[in-house]
Amino acid sequence: MSRTKRITLGVAAGALALGAGLGVTGMASAATTPTPSASASASADSTAPADGKRGGHKGDRGQIAADLASKLGVEEAKVTEALQAFRDANKLTTPPAEGTKPDRTAMDAAMAKSLATALGVDESKVTAALTEIRAAAQAERAAALKTTLDTAVKDGTLTQAEAVAVTKAVEKGVIGGGGR
Repeated sequence: MSRTKRITLGVAAGALALGAGLGVTGMASAATTPTPSASASASADSTAPADGKRGGHKGDRGQIAADLASKLGVEEAKVTEALQAFRDANKLTTPPAEGTKPDRTAMDAAMAKSLATALGVDESKVTAALTEIRAAAQAERAAALKTTLDTAVKDGTLTQAEAVAVTKAVEKGVIGGGGR
């Protein structure tokens, strides 16, 4: 591979990872703030607003509450209040050790239990709703990545092989961008 293509691929992958990292960080902070013993959760990832645009962190919080309220059949205000109570109860007092990953499964379970209790809904129903919301958000991110890569291939910025490599790296978790 030529040096220019390697540099282009590296820059594209870096930009993709940076953008994905900011997006994932925003969604995770929208869902909760991690505790040292539990993990941050993007389990309450939202699906896109009706206009198809992903808003900032605060806009996503409202969408998460709306999606959960719809799936659980409860008032959005109650979901918003329950999510805020969970975030407040799980605020991080010290930063996690560098290089450590939060225990997403433990935080997902804690969030589902907290929301179920606060909303008077069965915990399994909350877990299922959070899983559905996460899957929809993942599908949206994957589609956005595909569109971006297809455009880069069409514009000649990347070759098809490079786009496939980036997609595979995202799917395998080597770089951020596509989720789990």
